[in-house]
Amino acid sequence: MEQSTAASRPWLLLLCLAVAATGGVLQARAQLDSKGFISVDCGLPGKASYVDGGTKLSYVSDAGFIDDTAGANQNISGQYIRPQLSRRYHDVRSFPDGTRNCYTLRSLVSGRKYLVRAAFLYGDYDGLGRLPVFDLHLGVNYWQTVNVSTPGFEVTAEAIVVVPDDFVQVCLVNTGAGTPFISALELRPLKMKFYPQVNLMQGLVLDVRLNLGPADLTDIVRYPEDPHDRVWIPWADPKEWMEISTTKQVDSEYDDFEVPTAVMQTAVTPLNASMKLEITWDPVPQPHDLSPGYFIIMHFSELQLLPSNALREFDININGVRLSEAIRLVYLGVGVIFNEKPYQDGNYNISIKATANSTLPPILNALELFSIMSMTNFGTDSRDVSAMTTIKTKYHVEKNWMGDPCAPKTMAWEKLMCSYDTGIPPRIRSVNLSSSGLNGDISPSFADLKALQHLDLSNNNLTGTILDTLSQLPLLKILDLSGNQLSGSIPSGILKRIQDGSLNLRYDNNSNLCTNANSCRPAKMKSKLPIYVGAPIVIIVVIVSVALTLFCLLRRKTPGLMKNSVKPQNETRNDGDTSLGLETRRFTYNEIERITNNLQQVLGKGGFGYVYDGFLEDGTQVAVKIRSESSNQGDKEFLAEVQILTRIHHKNLVSLIGFCKDGVHMALVYEFMSEGTLQDHIVGGDRNARCLTWRQRLKIAVESAQGLEYLHKGCNPPLIHRDVKATNILLNTRLEAKIADFGLSKAFNRDNESQVSTNVIVGTRGYMDPEYQTTGRPTTKSDVYSFGVVLLVLVTGKPPTMHNPRSIGIIEWVQRRLSKGNIEGVVDVRMHGDHDINSMWKAADIALKCTAHASARRPNMTDVVLQLQECLKLEEDHAGGNSNNNFYTGISSNDLSMRNDSYPTNQSTNVSQSSTSFEKEHNFGRVPTMDNGPAAR
Repeated sequence: MEQSTAASRPWLLLLCLAVAATGGVLQARAQLDSKGFISVDCGLPGKASYVDGGTKLSYVSDAGFIDDTAGANQNISGQYIRPQLSRRYHDVRSFPDGTRNCYTLRSLVSGRKYLVRAAFLYGDYDGLGRLPVFDLHLGVNYWQTVNVSTPGFEVTAEAIVVVPDDFVQVCLVNTGAGTPFISALELRPLKMKFYPQVNLMQGLVLDVRLNLGPADLTDIVRYPEDPHDRVWIPWADPKEWMEISTTKQVDSEYDDFEVPTAVMQTAVTPLNASMKLEITWDPVPQPHDLSPGYFIIMHFSELQLLPSNALREFDININGVRLSEAIRLVYLGVGVIFNEKPYQDGNYNISIKATANSTLPPILNALELFSIMSMTNFGTDSRDVSAMTTIKTKYHVEKNWMGDPCAPKTMAWEKLMCSYDTGIPPRIRSVNLSSSGLNGDISPSFADLKALQHLDLSNNNLTGTILDTLSQLPLLKILDLSGNQLSGSIPSGILKRIQDGSLNLRYDNNSNLCTNANSCRPAKMKSKLPIYVGAPIVIIVVIVSVALTLFCLLRRKTPGLMKNSVKPQNETRNDGDTSLGLETRRFTYNEIERITNNLQQVLGKGGFGYVYDGFLEDGTQVAVKIRSESSNQGDKEFLAEVQILTRIHHKNLVSLIGFCKDGVHMALVYEFMSEGTLQDHIVGGDRNARCLTWRQRLKIAVESAQGLEYLHKGCNPPLIHRDVKATNILLNTRLEAKIADFGLSKAFNRDNESQVSTNVIVGTRGYMDPEYQTTGRPTTKSDVYSFGVVLLVLVTGKPPTMHNPRSIGIIEWVQRRLSKGNIEGVVDVRMHGDHDINSMWKAADIALKCTAHASARRPNMTDVVLQLQECLKLEEDHAGGNSNNNFYTGISSNDLSMRNDSYPTNQSTNVSQSSTSFEKEHNFGRVPTMDNGPAAR
């Protein structure tokens, strides 16, 4: 059936009214009002503000949200101003210059869900009568194309996203089809339980949000009826549908979408004898997605008190496929059905039809339709963004520095060069501000660009001194400060970098710089040439003379020394082992037996041997690892672990108290870790081990990652562990995590990791880096891979290799399930849904990046630590907000209701109401966008 006139008329009304204004009283600096709202009238002059007549919320001008020099304020033509037109449409800000112009909304909470809405009404503001088409981006990700088809109609773009930072940018991108402009911009915080399809990698773009069945088709429901200021557009079709309503309060206590009562008090039901509600539409290809996919959310409530002999029962089908068991509603209860996985097809028909047993037709109260918004593009590293923003503000840079500095790559800021490594945010590696009219001193923020390799500040008017902090930029190779007005001397740190050849400094044409010749030379360059040449010769002569004298004396007094300078292995010492260069306590084997009460209590067993419980003389409890005769780890591995543990110290590495090398006996004495291994708590089957919450697991992951980061970055020389796994992560009474077992560790050359090679491939099956197994050359990225497996073990509670029935690795197992968009399908069920869904998504994503097959695509441990800390922050915020913990799942054959559990655990359509709910496994998904809206039948 073709779309009816009655259906199209309300849809046109939808296009006209979809963005009735809302907002919050806000100041440009504070950004948020008391409700967390941001409401901006783009084009409102100066610092003006006003209260919207409908919502009673305040709008402010966009000054403070965008660069002062960006765009121009314009008023729409008077012929398009009508009484019912919201005031925020009376003016616009247009952007004739630059490819990208961006608004920045600040003071947000990183990792929270927000609704972002932009509104546009052309109104012939420029007098040209040219309707523009341009793109809209949210941060560095494409949002949608704005196509203004009628001068007097409002166009609205709305997205629901998880914001990764404490700000979000809305950018208008000129695609060459007209000048971008904007009328209003709004942001509303949402509860984390809303719209579970939204996560850090995926947002939703609203196509339509309908309130079905209201008597007044001009009555838009939004704030304050909807405290989250979603806009519910009225829709009804008198030729096809009958409207029913109630004035009684609908019980929305367990409605995880919190649909306003005013919306749920009205519904539609079919007029004809077929007792069927139908909604049809054809998808509209999008410029960036020719086959768009959709999510649909349908809201139900029984508004009529049915007699005992009446029954309302119905099925829901999409394109002829039944989505669920028959649905029954509870009087004045609230139910919802939605798809977790997007659905794609060439056209769509949703049919809600009464069952054979039903005496009444089906009903539908409200409908929301969304398409997917990919959020997979990485923005520039937040530290670099902060530094460049400060630099831009300090020097009033007039270049078109708008939006993200590096992304998308085609819109990177002028005069910047960035590095783009797969799986991690871009970093700024070159800044060229030569001849840019810079005034004042050198900004300390340049020293915050830790990936910077080339900094050119030449031919400006910079004054003051050169900052020594620039010498701490580890990758900086070229620093050009020539042609300025700098004064003073070259700092010692930079002189040292010049001397060792790691930095090339250009500082000519600074008349007040280095006026004292010696102040710009390394220390050794201050001496005259004779001293340069003579001093080393004198030193060498003295050293040789002393060495020859000692040699002769030693040879005369102890002739046997030259023949045998190695002490017998069975020699026992109680002090530090100076022959091994060790500075830790050395125990005799008799002392080991006394400490362990003759090896009475075994704590565990590893490849090296058994671990025993022990107590020192002062009562300190320790763990004693004694090498067994069957161990394949010999003196080499033992001495490697002792030497490593005596020189590394970090709160997340197990501390070595002492060692024993007494003849054939070898033992290591560690600090005692009362809670055993991570393996015991996750997949070890220890019934006495406590079940770790997701928050505890994340904390363990962060602490373990910090320990590995220290090995890679804080040790000199750096270390590769080579056997990172759940059994080598130990927990103390406070469940603090520490990395253990360094017998297989290797030092590496930080400048050339490929130089590390081994004769034997070592590690543990399931945790080993496949690239290392192929090449035989471990790198720090080998540890990153193993840690990624540990992280997947924490998420899933599964071992690294499973047999069900065939052998499958945990990485493949997780990838298969996440490819269907189902995070709950991989989460350890023992956590009982007690976690933030976005934190879980982010952790799984980090783990999969760590376990990329090619090591070049894996992040380093510093990036892993930062990302996991963000995960932990999300989880802590989730735990602190009790109102966000009511999620739902469950199965029932007939009645709908609701359980306060967790997000649905399969790829299913979910229905919930005030006392039961059901799930039916089906990939019910995407529902497309259309210019004239879905047709009712």
